[in-house]
Amino acid sequence: MDRLKLTIESIAKLPFAEKGKQVDYLDTELDGFGVRVSATGKKYFIRKQIGPKRVRVMIGSTAIKSAEAARKEAKIKLGLMESGIDPNEQKREKARLVEAEKQEVTIADLVKEYIERHAKKFKRSWKSDERLLKVEVVSTWGKRKASDITKRDVTLLLENIVDRGTPAMSNQVLKITRKMFNFAVERDILQHTPFTGVKALAPNTRRERTLTETEIKTLWESIDNAAMSEEIRLALKLVLATGQRPGEISGMHSSEIDGNWWTIPAGRAKNGREHKVYLTETALDLIGSLTVTDPETGETTAKGYIFPCPHKKKKQPIDSHALPVAVRRNLALPLTDKTNKPLYDKEGKPVTENRLKIEQFTPHDLRRTAATFMAGMGFMDEIIDAVLNHAKQGIIRTYNRHSYDKEKQAALEAWGRKLISITTGTAVGKVIPLQRI
Repeated sequence: MDRLKLTIESIAKLPFAEKGKQVDYLDTELDGFGVRVSATGKKYFIRKQIGPKRVRVMIGSTAIKSAEAARKEAKIKLGLMESGIDPNEQKREKARLVEAEKQEVTIADLVKEYIERHAKKFKRSWKSDERLLKVEVVSTWGKRKASDITKRDVTLLLENIVDRGTPAMSNQVLKITRKMFNFAVERDILQHTPFTGVKALAPNTRRERTLTETEIKTLWESIDNAAMSEEIRLALKLVLATGQRPGEISGMHSSEIDGNWWTIPAGRAKNGREHKVYLTETALDLIGSLTVTDPETGETTAKGYIFPCPHKKKKQPIDSHALPVAVRRNLALPLTDKTNKPLYDKEGKPVTENRLKIEQFTPHDLRRTAATFMAGMGFMDEIIDAVLNHAKQGIIRTYNRHSYDKEKQAALEAWGRKLISITTGTAVGKVIPLQRI
């Protein structure tokens, strides 16, 4: 290998190599520094033995850098190589970090993976989780990298939700988002979770709201004039009439109903166990016909979903989330003027109207109300739990396999008569509770 003092002039005199070949020339002043000449160009390089490996590092084109500038840079890099550092490996590591940065999971990516890999597999309420995460978390953090979220970010997110007047939602966001970040740690997406040590900002109060007879009558009448679809009106009344969960009511299908019995399949029941519900005449009236007739062909077919989604192209029931949303909206419905512009009071607050004409409640409170009235009529807790499809606890869960169908029918018939009496103002038969043992 030829040696010469590398200068601008000496490098310029070096002939280009034959096509497909390259020739190296080493500097006489700095050991390990040289120029590689190919058929198309000339580049500075350095080479040195690092352990058992001979490392060559390119440091730039002779057309851009002078020999003196390249020699200075070569001295620095040769010094690093003397310490066992491979500049090529440094460069490769930097490239890997840049690529990893590009591929790092964002919050939007994490939400999608959490829903697909965990929520859909293990939670019947996964749609609610997905909706909450998109509305409350993705809207704020969506494009941020999951690894960049700090405990301070979490606190600010929760405080903003509390400040807008929804402390209970803040607690729910904490619960679901914490679970999502724990999932990320379990799957080695993240090394740690920013939720460690984060506490709920609002007390988790146990709901005990039940409607009085006067409120039931008022709601039964006022709901017909509320700003909601007919499907939602009927579904809310059916929650009260049967005491079943709003989500199970909204997904009711005609194939689940046989005479006076509605069987909620295990896949739709919250506790994962099939559940039979006795349907009173009031409940059957709310459900209506189980068949539909095509006006053009006259063909009669099964209705399918009892409370279908308003979008005709979507073969699905109304979303269970639609029930609480409709209730909240009608408890404080914004009023508008003749031009459909919002009205405001003297303090600049929107003018609203309570279309339901009773104090704040949720659809689940209707279920609690039905259970409370059955208890008030003397029915045992075991029977009410059977009506509500509460999972049996302790030793009873193992040994008591009784279905309580007759007892459930008696309780729901009694509650049905009471409900008619409340909503019509007339006495309907006698309530005959089962005797306590």
